[in-house]
Amino acid sequence: MIQPAGGPVAIRRREALAAGEWPEHVPLLLRRIYAARGALCIDDARPRLAQLLPPDGLMGMDAATSLLADAIADDRHIVVVGDFDCDGATACAVGVRGLRMLGARRVSHAVPNRMVHGYGLSPALVDELAALEPDLLVTVDHGIACHAGIDAAKARGWTVLVTDHHLPGPTLPRADAIVDPSLPGDAFGSKALAGVGVVFYVLLALRKRMRDSGHPQASADLSSLLDLVAVGTVADLVPLDANNRALVAAGLRRLRAGQGCPGLMALIEIAGRVPSRLTAADIGFAVGPRLNAAGRLEDMALGIECLLTDDPAQARDIAATLDAINGERRALQQQMTDEAEAAVSRVVLDGGAAPRVACLFDPEWHPGVIGLVASRIKDRLHRPVVAFAPAGPGSPVLRGSARSIPGFHIRDALADVAARHPGMIERFGGHAMAAGLTLPAESLDAFRTAFAQCARARLGDDLLLANLHSDGPLDALDLCRGNAEALRDGGPWGQGFPEPQFDGEFDVLGTRVVGERHLKLELGLGGMRVNAIHFGGWDGQPPPPRIRIAYRLEPDDYRGGDAVQLVVVHREAAHQVHPGSIVTRPARVPRNC
Repeated sequence: MIQPAGGPVAIRRREALAAGEWPEHVPLLLRRIYAARGALCIDDARPRLAQLLPPDGLMGMDAATSLLADAIADDRHIVVVGDFDCDGATACAVGVRGLRMLGARRVSHAVPNRMVHGYGLSPALVDELAALEPDLLVTVDHGIACHAGIDAAKARGWTVLVTDHHLPGPTLPRADAIVDPSLPGDAFGSKALAGVGVVFYVLLALRKRMRDSGHPQASADLSSLLDLVAVGTVADLVPLDANNRALVAAGLRRLRAGQGCPGLMALIEIAGRVPSRLTAADIGFAVGPRLNAAGRLEDMALGIECLLTDDPAQARDIAATLDAINGERRALQQQMTDEAEAAVSRVVLDGGAAPRVACLFDPEWHPGVIGLVASRIKDRLHRPVVAFAPAGPGSPVLRGSARSIPGFHIRDALADVAARHPGMIERFGGHAMAAGLTLPAESLDAFRTAFAQCARARLGDDLLLANLHSDGPLDALDLCRGNAEALRDGGPWGQGFPEPQFDGEFDVLGTRVVGERHLKLELGLGGMRVNAIHFGGWDGQPPPPRIRIAYRLEPDDYRGGDAVQLVVVHREAAHQVHPGSIVTRPARVPRNC
């Protein structure tokens, strides 16, 4: 009997794959991790670009692409207006690069300076843009709350296209076209797009429109922009739903292959990361902060220049400057966080419990760093936190940055305060977990009271339990290099698709302190010894002989070979009970699809 090529084993393998079973290269541990996150087959776990939602599902796309196509055809001056965070900078670079790829000859860009213009397209920024004589403004990662700035631009006779992802207020700005998945009535299947994702989708739709009309540059390869899309999406901490995971995974593949734009490759190099092993966590903790530092302390124009240059030498020079600025940011952040923690420790606790919310202010704080301070204190207290700083030296206006916990929608809470106390908040905007606001300095005490009242009404006691979710225990034989590499490479992991972490009890066989604050441990499990590190885990007291930890399993590239290490994220004595400490994610059964 003649067998088809490959023999009976190969036939069965092809049949199994055709039936939708998990590929053999996906370890059982990784399948369990995926299932616990609702990804019950390979297409759920690792969505491909072919699975992206179509751009025409976004409301306002036809009007937006019509404006852009006409501007390109008529050789009008298009000015892309970015924002001063990583999402806004990458969105600006995507907009400028993409429009040029699609045939736009007159494309400029601009970005507000945090200390001079404030947030977004403000009237002050419009006044400066007048020197550029734009015909069409394209806002990226902002605009939905920029009513005054858009009115000022329209008064000058400019056309305005808003691309944004933030939640709109009760009224929309008078732009000529708006693309924002958060608009009321927009049926687009992913509300999690970052600002950079929205402008990338606009470019995809514009290319399709141009193809339909036979435009000669409609064959542009927009996938070359996915490195920037990945960085902006990860850095903005939006949920990594299937659509965003497809975008981020494709961008990571380009960066790992050394195909990123010179600016991103230079930032990866100066951060000491290896491109071929780059992960979403590396973007979030190493690349994004260096880019963000420009917008926090200096001018994000420098960061955007880094992303737009095609000269590797220039990119390395700018990356070095951004790295130095990031060092200044870290020092300032540490100082401000120490001051915030001291202020929190002075709060009179009610019955031993932390207050439901914290509103922090120091007249010497820098407005570019308050979001990081709010995030740190939020993590420490597991409470919503708003940190305020003067908008500028001697300014009578305060800028606030809010960070929240699951279950307390911070932007809706600010909307509630604004509705109950008209005029207290000058402007605000944001998401469920993060928001920004401005208010007169004399309104700070009244805001504290109103925000606390809102929290008492909206924050139930169950939301104040700081649950740490675990994927359960691992056996000693599971603590191997193969599993560690599969977990590292099985992402992208991030918001809504969390990086795997496990819990278990271990014998403490040895400890030492490194860098004054970090604790290195040698742990025992089932007769096996394994190295672990707890960053910031040294509290002056050695751990007990047996501990329970929550941890990540990672390859130990420093030792090389088959070495692994456990990165401890939570530590307590064995059998010690903390309400709401470690909760195991429910297991689900993988399915075929």
